[in-house]
Amino acid sequence: MRVLILGGTGDAAELAAKVATIQGLEAITSLAGRTREPSIPLGDFRVGGFGGVVGLASYLRQMQIDLLIDATHPFASQISFNAADAATEVGVPHLMLIRPPWEKESGDRWIEVDSVEAAATSVANQGQRVFLTVGRQELAAFAHLEKIWFLMRMIDPPTDDALVPAGRILCDRGPFTLNNERQILIDNNIDTIVSKNSGGDATKPKIVAARELGVKVVMINRPAIPSGEQVTNVDGVLAWLFDKLDD
Repeated sequence: MRVLILGGTGDAAELAAKVATIQGLEAITSLAGRTREPSIPLGDFRVGGFGGVVGLASYLRQMQIDLLIDATHPFASQISFNAADAATEVGVPHLMLIRPPWEKESGDRWIEVDSVEAAATSVANQGQRVFLTVGRQELAAFAHLEKIWFLMRMIDPPTDDALVPAGRILCDRGPFTLNNERQILIDNNIDTIVSKNSGGDATKPKIVAARELGVKVVMINRPAIPSGEQVTNVDGVLAWLFDKLDD
């Protein structure tokens, strides 16, 4: 059976590695190509978009895909809706791997918002030295906040023509350690973090460090996802795949 994994996350890479060991399954991982040097998954892969629902449906037919697994980032909502629609159109079983969001704990100073734009509005009233961890594609929403100093962490630097807030750019890729995150907050005198609620362990240490140090977190809630079958971890996907193999 041929499986298409919509990837770009650590979960997707782990899944591709495990699927490669299962007899009777052949996996292709698709990466969006938004980072210049993506982590290459084990096995076959492709890089780039599909061209919407029509393009993805065409690819499913052309490559004779039997099963579709959406293991994209929780904030990559458009591809998730496209995947659900394309799978329905082609008649391919479809599963979403959605890691649980972080939950607010005692000691957290979260300000929850529903968009990057709302996060920028909140920061204007809350912070003076802000650790911005939303990715390079979201920088422009904060560029007008000239009275705030930003430490901006991302995998790739912004393009030369990008709108960038005042501050410093830090290019790095997770997973991050608690000691590292704590030191960043202390060394840069950070009073506010802006983060998407991505869930998972790779970037959670910044949330724990903020809790320990009493730093505010402007937390961007996840967008809506399509309805459909879903699991919360790689083991759940493997169980689903073995079930399909037994059919």
